[in-house]
Amino acid sequence: MVRQVFAWVGRDRLSIGEVTRRLNQAKERTRSGKTVWDRGTVWGMLKNPAYQGQAAFGKTRSAPWQPLLRPQRGDPTAPRHPARSVGVLQDEWTYIAVPPLVEEALFAAVQEQLQENQRHARQRQRGASYLLQGLVVCQRCGYAYYGKPVSTGAAKGKRREYAYYRCLGTDAYRFGGERVCDNQQVRTDQLEAAVGGEVCALLREPQRVEQEYHRRLLPSPASEAEQKLGTLAVRLGKLRGGLARLIDSYAEGLIEKEEFEPRLQRQRERIAQLVQFGGSN
Repeated sequence: MVRQVFAWVGRDRLSIGEVTRRLNQAKERTRSGKTVWDRGTVWGMLKNPAYQGQAAFGKTRSAPWQPLLRPQRGDPTAPRHPARSVGVLQDEWTYIAVPPLVEEALFAAVQEQLQENQRHARQRQRGASYLLQGLVVCQRCGYAYYGKPVSTGAAKGKRREYAYYRCLGTDAYRFGGERVCDNQQVRTDQLEAAVGGEVCALLREPQRVEQEYHRRLLPSPASEAEQKLGTLAVRLGKLRGGLARLIDSYAEGLIEKEEFEPRLQRQRERIAQLVQFGGSN
């Protein structure tokens, strides 16, 4: 399967998106046993020099932790271990000879094709199409919103000057065929106008910006309420992760429908109770 993926890109000149679609249609399994492939997984495979016989060691190193503007979904404000992983320049990697799966010429051809695909990527040519994509977060499930244009069928042949921001959690195909959120999508023009109004109001009060700047320079210890919210966020993230794994198990035929449905209902009830508890606090 690895040789086939390299041949698709290095010889047939396919994009990573097309390779991902073919793997999903063929129900090929990933290293962890799943049948749903992600583009990042394929990208990492094609960039891994171990497949041409040179496994690399020391590609990352540990560095002091730095606080993020916005913690990742389900993560606490401060990690349990205050460190982070950063990339190391390729010249500093240590290589170990291993049995190759693909020829060096094919591996080099794949790297050239990946660069060519990047040059022709539509995102590079037109720039970002949606101002708030990835910045707006769903309050219900914690996933980010992304921009999605109105389809021709939904528009009934009429040209629409707006699109929609849609929650990632409402896409069933990302979670083994079962959505994890039922929040509604929002029109791009309306949301951007609302956020733009808030930004303009903030800029008219520069003292608020200055206060926030100094607050972040000298972060105060988290209050008891913030600590509780952080704990709730971690628990909620674990429950949602368990829900996604349960759906994956059913999609891959590891559990029967009679067992899946009651477990799914219990998991959703636990998530709803935790969300309600967090909202009441």
